Amino acid sequence: MFRKLRRSAASALMASTTLAFSLPFLGLSGSGAQAAIPGLQAFSGPLNPFEVIAFAAFVGTIAFGVASSVGMVRNRRRAQALAKRLTEENGYLRLRLDHLEGVLDTDDQRLVIWPSSEAEPIVLGGLDCASGAPRSAAQLLALGTWLHPDSAARLDARIARLRDEGAPFSLTLQARQGGFIEASGRTAGGWAILRLRDLTGERARHADLAHDHARLNSDLTTLKALLDSLDGPVWLRDSEGRISWVNRAYAAAVETGPDEAVSDDVELLDTAGRRAMSEGRDDDGRFKARLPVVAAGRRHVFDVIDVTRSSGSAGIALDTSELEQMRAELKRTVEFHARTLDQLATAVAIFGADRRLQFHNAAFQTLFGLDPAFLEGGPEDGRVLDAMRAARKLPEQADYRQWQKKHLESYQSLEPREVWWHLPDGQTLRVIANPHAKGGVTYIYENVTERIELESRYNALIRVQGETLDHLTEAVAVFGSDGRLRLWNPAFASFWQLDTEYLEESPHVSTVFGTCARLFPDPAAWKSLTTTITGLADNRARASGRMQRPDGNVLDYTTVPLPDGGTLVGFVNVTDSVNVERALMDKNEALREADQLKNTFVQHVSYELRSPLTNIIGFAQLLSDPKFGTLTEKQSEYTDYIMSSSSALLAIINDILDLATIDAGIMELDLGEVVISDAVKGAIEGVKDRLAETRIDLRVDVPEDMGTFVADERRLRQVLYNLISNAIRYSDEGGVVELACMRAGDEIRFLVRDHGCGIAKENIDSVFSRFVGHTSGARRRGAGLGLAIVRSFVELHGGTVEIQSEMNVGTTVVAKFPQKPKARERDAAE
Repeated sequence: MFRKLRRSAASALMASTTLAFSLPFLGLSGSGAQAAIPGLQAFSGPLNPFEVIAFAAFVGTIAFGVASSVGMVRNRRRAQALAKRLTEENGYLRLRLDHLEGVLDTDDQRLVIWPSSEAEPIVLGGLDCASGAPRSAAQLLALGTWLHPDSAARLDARIARLRDEGAPFSLTLQARQGGFIEASGRTAGGWAILRLRDLTGERARHADLAHDHARLNSDLTTLKALLDSLDGPVWLRDSEGRISWVNRAYAAAVETGPDEAVSDDVELLDTAGRRAMSEGRDDDGRFKARLPVVAAGRRHVFDVIDVTRSSGSAGIALDTSELEQMRAELKRTVEFHARTLDQLATAVAIFGADRRLQFHNAAFQTLFGLDPAFLEGGPEDGRVLDAMRAARKLPEQADYRQWQKKHLESYQSLEPREVWWHLPDGQTLRVIANPHAKGGVTYIYENVTERIELESRYNALIRVQGETLDHLTEAVAVFGSDGRLRLWNPAFASFWQLDTEYLEESPHVSTVFGTCARLFPDPAAWKSLTTTITGLADNRARASGRMQRPDGNVLDYTTVPLPDGGTLVGFVNVTDSVNVERALMDKNEALREADQLKNTFVQHVSYELRSPLTNIIGFAQLLSDPKFGTLTEKQSEYTDYIMSSSSALLAIINDILDLATIDAGIMELDLGEVVISDAVKGAIEGVKDRLAETRIDLRVDVPEDMGTFVADERRLRQVLYNLISNAIRYSDEGGVVELACMRAGDEIRFLVRDHGCGIAKENIDSVFSRFVGHTSGARRRGAGLGLAIVRSFVELHGGTVEIQSEMNVGTTVVAKFPQKPKARERDAAE
């Protein structure tokens, strides 16, 4: 209304002004203007343009005022009606706004409205202070002050997009005080609206669950990433026992991919392992054991841990193959070291950082005589010292506690300590306390009693040896590994006429022997001896030789390699011995020639006597034969004597020839299977007349199952005949002679025992010598060839003869033949 009134007044004013300015340009002035424009006639005189303008303005003003008054009255009425109506509408709208705000307040929420991008936001509603949302609008929009930083960042980004792009959103935010806020953004009529609601009751619990679910999903993702990076297989199972997830190590162990292992339900453990896991769980559903597992085609040992719950189970397998191997190796090493230490004669005790005994060897327990049960209990070092003191195995101390405290300072020491203990029983111990880097001490108790005694004895022995060497008649010199003279005696200087001051300077062997060469000018011998001493030869061995000096002295030398690399050289003056040896050798050669001459003579005489003796025996037999005439009783007796004496002489000659054959080395045995009983009977048959003559009882003990053995039957009978004849000769008339045969392993033994006068001990060694007989009456004298023949034939068979005798008790001779003898020749020296 007022705008229309103003427009009418303005139009009238503009029309009057325009008319006033237009009159001069229309050619109207003065009276013309007055005539043209009614109303100007009232002005007298000519019309001035400025007057016209003023008049027009006046008229316009009056018209404007009238029009304005009329309009104002009309508009006032209308305005009053409009104001009344607006007042009523305003009151209604205020009442409705109050009602709406009350409704918003009842829902515990706040609205933030941005009418435009430049306008200040409008905040409506309210939130419970327990949620952490501030009541002030300014503080509410400072999101970082009351929301969790992560939630504040998320909400700030969404609000920016809502205001710039109109993108709606719905978020659940966490307040710093722990509550949850639901934030939703929308646009309405170009306005951006943010609604904040406090989650309570089921919605709060749902938000908690959603938050926990998100957190758990995040933790699960992180945990799976961690488990996936482990070297050991890890698996998850659902409530039905099927595999729901595996890590890469599990997939590599079963040689497939992770997804395939889950989809195909590929098991890492075999049937026995799964059965053991099912049966071995504890009350909490936990299983832990070490199982053999084939992983990636190779056998491993895993520590398997599996935990089951109602929702499923989870397990992990840690490869302990290398650990088991190292543990076994460590155990073997420790056991080996323990066994090694137990074999040592040196006592060893190891104490840990807690000063308790961790290990001791057998020598420790033996040295100190401590109770094994006490040591196995791991006593403290102080208690062990107290036990040693009680057993008088510690040095006597005036202040034992102070000494013990000083001894235990080894646990705080960084360097090994060494002390000597002189025990009351006379023993001396060298004690070394070696501290460990990580605490504890290792004690080494070395019993040096014997070493000290040995050193004392060694020093005394060195002095004795020095005195002994100085008084030896043999020359002795010791050269070191460097070839220089280390030790010598006065005899060495005397033998080679060396200056003692020169020898004390430890000259080299080449210089010494160069000086000695003036008495024995043989460069080759000295060079060989020098090479042996200096070790330039291929091997260091003993060397010996003889030096015949031009002055007539003969020296035997010997080199002996010493353990320290040195060499001992000894010279012995054997001039007298050589001279005696030469004389003895000449005499021995003469005796050998005489013996050979004797043997030749005896052999020749024996052969020469055998033929006439055979003739005598033959003619004596012819004379005793009645076919050639009857002899008188006296003639028959003489003929028997001739035959008896001739037979005895023939036996002696045959024995001499046999011995000569054996000495010549041409005796051969006719070996064959011999029936032992027949050989014994044949030997007995040859001595029946002598047994009858002396009325001696021959007792024979030959088992029927003696069987046979390999021998020369004729020589065996000869051996038995000589043994029985010898026993008869030295037995008393009417006595007893025993003959026995037995087997002993691979030997056949013939035993002949008499109970006669026996043989004196000084004569036993000579009974097997030739032509040696012992007279004990006219009947007991023999040629001294019987036992010599026995030993020769037995030794030809590879056997031996033993003899035992006691005066006035008797003699026992045992001939031992091998089961299968090998004939052998006697040594030419015999």
